Amino acid sequence: MKCPLRIYVAVVLAFIGAASAAPIADQTAPGAPASSVASKRWNPPRTPWGDPDLSGIYSNSDEDGIPFERPARFEGRRLEDITPRELDDLRAERKKATAASSVAVDRPVDREVFWENLNAMNSRAWLVVDPPDGKIPATTPQAQQRAAARTEARRRSGRGPADSAADRSLYDRCISRGLPGSMMPAIYGSSYEIVQAPNAVAIVYEMVHETRVIPLDGAAHAGTAIRTYMGDPRGRWDGDTLVVETTNFKEEIAYRNATSTLKLIERFKPIADGLEWSVTVDDPATWTRPWTFAMVLTKKGASQRPFEYACHEGNYGLRNILSAARAEEAAQARSKTK
Repeated sequence: MKCPLRIYVAVVLAFIGAASAAPIADQTAPGAPASSVASKRWNPPRTPWGDPDLSGIYSNSDEDGIPFERPARFEGRRLEDITPRELDDLRAERKKATAASSVAVDRPVDREVFWENLNAMNSRAWLVVDPPDGKIPATTPQAQQRAAARTEARRRSGRGPADSAADRSLYDRCISRGLPGSMMPAIYGSSYEIVQAPNAVAIVYEMVHETRVIPLDGAAHAGTAIRTYMGDPRGRWDGDTLVVETTNFKEEIAYRNATSTLKLIERFKPIADGLEWSVTVDDPATWTRPWTFAMVLTKKGASQRPFEYACHEGNYGLRNILSAARAEEAAQARSKTK
């Protein structure tokens, strides 16, 4: 018998101790998101123990379709200078382009309803807020060498992209989307639930159905020998904003091919209709400087609570990927014999 979600989270939180230690040093994200209509000062309610109450159901479906980096058309512009009219025009253009692309598929109505959020509000024109040019910084020579080595090793192996399940991503294999991937917009499964206790915050992710428990007790990170797919988080309050520093990632899932030295600093800032979530990505072995992106997580009602993501029980995607690769190989073999 499966344990209800809330009971499971409550049990996990109950095991978190109240040990005291030095608090995490201030890690205010450089280039934090500028004020916007959605980010006006908001006095959040409080928990019975006095912390800002961030608990509830959230979704990033309204951010679907936002370019990650600054589009060329806005060269020289700052994110905070984009007018509401320009943002409305961007939404209309994206909706028109997406609707037009649906014409080529067999069931455009299904595509519109299930795979594209044509009515996404899009809180901003792009996501990268630091550096000011809205671009991800250049990768280091070390990172470029790693990428080249991976490509060459794959070429020499003679393996295709779907010779076995192990050739596919951890997401394809129902293992993890990692961080920050687990909270990034996707074609579905965009609900998240935040649950709080006096010494911890837990985030339940619909996609792959992981639960991330963030201690608030000031304890130090685990030793570097302990690494996980979602990393080792440590949280603290900066006024009403929850700041979370996460390290100790498994290198096989580190964001954008970063190394095991990757550190992510998230800020969950309460706003009138949800949270402004920003992430500072810091890995000197991969990028020439830290960089930050941000988006809005819109608060939803109980009807949007995360569904059970029973991925392994019905992972037709992986089965179909592998079977399609075998069918393609068989067709190629037949063509060679003719």
